[in-house]
Amino acid sequence: MVNNMLKDFKDSIAGKRAAVIGVGISNRPLIKWLHGLNVKVTAFDRLPEDDPSIVKTKREFESEGIDIEWSLGSDYLDSLMNEPFEYVFKTPKMRYTEPPLIAARNNGSILTTEMELFMNLCPARIFAVTGSDGKTTTTTLISELLKAQGYNVHVGGNIGTPLLDRIEQIREDDMVVLELSSFQLLDSVTSADVAVVTNITPNHLDFHKDYDEYIDSKKNIFKYQAPTGRLVINSACDITYRMKDEARASVSFFALDEAVAGRSGNSKLKTIGFVDDEGFLTIDSPDGRVRLVNEKDIMIPGKHNVENYLAAALAVNGYVTGDSFAHVAKTFNGVPHRIELVRELDGVRYYNSSIDTSPNRTMNTMNALAGRGERGVLITGGADKKCDYTGLGNAILNVCDRIIIYGSNADFIKNILENEASGRHYEIYEIESADGEVWEFENTREAVENKYKEAVSKARSLAREGEIVIMSSVGTSYDHFRHFEHRGDLFKEIVNAL
Repeated sequence: MVNNMLKDFKDSIAGKRAAVIGVGISNRPLIKWLHGLNVKVTAFDRLPEDDPSIVKTKREFESEGIDIEWSLGSDYLDSLMNEPFEYVFKTPKMRYTEPPLIAARNNGSILTTEMELFMNLCPARIFAVTGSDGKTTTTTLISELLKAQGYNVHVGGNIGTPLLDRIEQIREDDMVVLELSSFQLLDSVTSADVAVVTNITPNHLDFHKDYDEYIDSKKNIFKYQAPTGRLVINSACDITYRMKDEARASVSFFALDEAVAGRSGNSKLKTIGFVDDEGFLTIDSPDGRVRLVNEKDIMIPGKHNVENYLAAALAVNGYVTGDSFAHVAKTFNGVPHRIELVRELDGVRYYNSSIDTSPNRTMNTMNALAGRGERGVLITGGADKKCDYTGLGNAILNVCDRIIIYGSNADFIKNILENEASGRHYEIYEIESADGEVWEFENTREAVENKYKEAVSKARSLAREGEIVIMSSVGTSYDHFRHFEHRGDLFKEIVNAL
């Protein structure tokens, strides 16, 4: 079947000028795709012309015959204010209220993003997940459940690969699953067919104006849904629970406890997901009550992952059978960088949980490990996002009494450990981190690698047979690394070389 919306867009943009702001992971494929549509592209980036990543990208484009204009350096947006562009694709971390974008709009430009355009042009049903924690796991679970049922599934957004340049391969009866961050949702006026909000806790307050803006950005995942859409929200989180009052689509609720999941009353039209008295993940809907799988049979550990399964179950309710759900629950061994077992050496198991970019994520990881009776050594440290650290010290000390810190948020971690130790003994080994000590820069790359090797070596010396070494960072990777995957991959590389 012809995607008429895509055809109309391609006809309308051919021969036009488009500005693409930010030459990052998602925008590089966007530039290539637009160039293939005979669009006159100008790439904008604040990095200077001699930056290694810009040099590499230019060479890549030239080798593929992609000839575009460039606007680089500290004044890179000046030409956006003075030259006419029919389309402007902004980077997710840029607000539409920025003066250059206001000027572009006043000049008649259409302002959008790679993700918003994809969602508008996509012919398939879109499942999208946002929240402060559990986004990636829930997104992956939804995709695995749909695949197990036999659907052709495309995964993208904040994980997977950019999808806009692959849109011609997506068919109407396919399924698309997206993880969407607050940055991608900020100012968006396009919502998913099936939207999931896992939870909301303070996060990314180093970027958002305040907590309210962060919450409001998340709402855009469902705010513009049609009445035929579906919203899945966490009843145990008051902030997400209140989102039901702004929903235009049907709402499904999940929580570990049945009374909490059904807290909005006894409406016979309501669908809820919970864990029953015998430990079975259960869906109760107008069509009846269905048991899916016992929580003890779920391969990935932790109550937070039971919640992720409940959210995914409600998202795919009506699309996936109970048998397919049980098969995935019993066989899916988790997403990389999330309590990922790297190896066992000398009776010590090494785990990578580099996704733990906030205190709340690390608390979830520690609670999952405590639930399995684990003890051992923690490698931690990253960049702070102006988060609340309350409860982190207690959660860490329930599992780890030897803590190695390498990161710019070291003082926050040390302070919360001291405040919540309650007499418990623990040891801290801090590896000093200098400002500007970043792997991306060649002159400091070796220092970053050597200090992480030092962290792993120290952990090995402190861990005892039968224990674990867990890397869980309590912060973003941007103080020293390219992204959390890079940090996790380096950790795994060092551990596997021991």
